[in-house]
Amino acid sequence: MAKITLNLISGRTISQGVAMEGGKEKDLYRKACGIIEMDDADFKKLGCWKNTNVRVTSPYGTVIVKAQETSQGPHPGVGFIPMGPWANQLVNPNTYSTGMPTFKGTPVEVEVAMDQPILLGVELVQKACRGEV
Repeated sequence: MAKITLNLISGRTISQGVAMEGGKEKDLYRKACGIIEMDDADFKKLGCWKNTNVRVTSPYGTVIVKAQETSQGPHPGVGFIPMGPWANQLVNPNTYSTGMPTFKGTPVEVEVAMDQPILLGVELVQKACRGEV
């Protein structure tokens, strides 16, 4: 199975803000934040279609998200996950005394995970708290 390496960045989005108003435990929040935006060139390298579930893995964790076409770009080699539980699984937990993780520049591997579910934010946090990978 193909894998690609991307430079992960994270940030706030409008759809994330709208979904948060309805509740972070809801499916709308998962649809807004449980995603990775990728460039067309990276979809081709990975050998998958848009809206495919993928496993994103960093030195700090792994998460299943839906691969979507980037809304900004083109930026081959860059993946974007909105700030939230999905991105939090992948970034360095060391805040270097700032209280804020580094949400930019995390190297990640992406591979197709078609049969793997994208967990709700609450389920993802519960799983992480239990120490499950």
